[in-house]
Amino acid sequence: MTVLRIGNFSGFYGDRAAALREMLTGGEVDVLTGDYLAELTMLILGRDRLKDPSAGYARTFLRQLEDCLGLAHERGVRIVTNAGGLNPAGLADAVRQLADRLGIPVRVARVEGDDLTAAHPGALAAHAYLGGFGIAECLRAGADVVITGRVTDAALVTGPAAAHFGWGPGEYDRLAGAVVAGHVLECGTQATGGNYAFFQEGDVRRPGFPLAELHADGSSVITKHPGTGGFVDVGTVTAQLLYETGGARYAGPDVTARLDTVRLSQDGPDRVRIEGVRGEAPPPTLKVGRNRLGGFRNEVAFVLTGLDIEAKAALVREQMSETLAKSPPAEVRWDLVRTDRADAGTEETASALLRLVVRDPDERVVGRPLSGAAIELALASYPGFHVLAPPGKGAPYGVFEDVYVPHGAVDHVAVLHDGRRTPVAPAQDTRVLDTLPQPPLPDPLPTGPTRRAPLGLVAGARSGDKGGNANVGVWARPSAGDAAWRWLAHELTAERFRLLLPETRDLPVTRHVLPNLRALNFVVEGILGAGVAAQHRFDPQAKALGEWLRSRHLDIPEALL
Repeated sequence: MTVLRIGNFSGFYGDRAAALREMLTGGEVDVLTGDYLAELTMLILGRDRLKDPSAGYARTFLRQLEDCLGLAHERGVRIVTNAGGLNPAGLADAVRQLADRLGIPVRVARVEGDDLTAAHPGALAAHAYLGGFGIAECLRAGADVVITGRVTDAALVTGPAAAHFGWGPGEYDRLAGAVVAGHVLECGTQATGGNYAFFQEGDVRRPGFPLAELHADGSSVITKHPGTGGFVDVGTVTAQLLYETGGARYAGPDVTARLDTVRLSQDGPDRVRIEGVRGEAPPPTLKVGRNRLGGFRNEVAFVLTGLDIEAKAALVREQMSETLAKSPPAEVRWDLVRTDRADAGTEETASALLRLVVRDPDERVVGRPLSGAAIELALASYPGFHVLAPPGKGAPYGVFEDVYVPHGAVDHVAVLHDGRRTPVAPAQDTRVLDTLPQPPLPDPLPTGPTRRAPLGLVAGARSGDKGGNANVGVWARPSAGDAAWRWLAHELTAERFRLLLPETRDLPVTRHVLPNLRALNFVVEGILGAGVAAQHRFDPQAKALGEWLRSRHLDIPEALL
């Protein structure tokens, strides 16, 4: 087989339950991958395991498999998933029990070695991001289903590709090509029009899940099953390539992929070819995601309606100050969100929100006394007093941290379907992630008339989270041609970015230029505090940061509009 067809049926824990069946019945596919893990998911699974030591994996995967295991076996489709979470052995056993009950002969293998929690006292979960060669060992030994814990999202694709094509650890260009394909697939329908800036260019009511046709040289074509919803074009693939990335070097445990070498081209309807990807030796350390409980959090959202919004907000703050002073929380944050409009036609559009968020290591400090003080104001504060929801006791929140360990600090093991344990050697050649020099910019556009308009008319954006940081990838709208890229590359500097998004003005912002993609990638350090589980801001995963940027107005050349 010269082409390996790898599809995705899950981009997160809670994704479309019917996707596995849709991918098995919609067209040809050799391997199906399910990505269930994210920083927040690991914290959720860690809390599950505290209550039940046999838990810690994505139980929804078992429900999907019960419906589709026979179909996958009949069609010879192998399944690779990180749904094992914190307990891949437990999920592998559950899959075997399911197969026995259904009478389906299925060989189940798993990958171990990522769990470093014991070496990190105080952590709820600490897991190294493993590469794809443990998965490859399982598949080469004949596994039909491979369960992993914390591997990189792209490893779900690099593992099957390495097994199928016989790639070794040093074949960096081929591995890098598979990493790029894996990164496009990992978030499911985000590659087929889901969450896409220019979603109105196609029917995205129910996008189909993506499929990669991989070749032995590492090149691939991103597509989807015929007749499924959504669409695949250079823009949708560019958007997903930029998602949750940093600079031109996209590092992983098997290879560092050079995103500045990626070439995309439309290869027909709903087909985008990826080629030219270069790879380098991986960095000398592995990333470890460490989750711990950060303390307790409480929130009250006061609704302020009509006139005198600022004065009403000041009154509430003054009334609450006495309670907050008695036993001061470690962190107190007030945000006045002006959603109100003058002379509004509905009560809701006449209202603003005043949010009080408090955090402290002691649940009692942010619990009932604070909630009680807020509710006691019900008949004794501003006119029209009410809150969005009754406040309760403090809820725990999590903190995500990146730490790094040498490759040899983990015992990466493939546990084959027959019980044999095969060690996976750590990377022998490594390369420190030096910063690449910025590439030359295209020639600027000639001066001409401009018009004040939203950036989103000529550029797309997609944003996401990495711990406490956020990235915003911005690319020139494909239909706008090279002129839009020439303007964007010179206009949207890091300084202009800070001006357009005032929340970033006091934070480090780094701009990375990717000419092949006609794109810029901005990394904003610290905007998400201690990560998504800490709920530091209104949009704790920075999912809409890019759309806010696109809504901001600039002086845009009329020739582009």
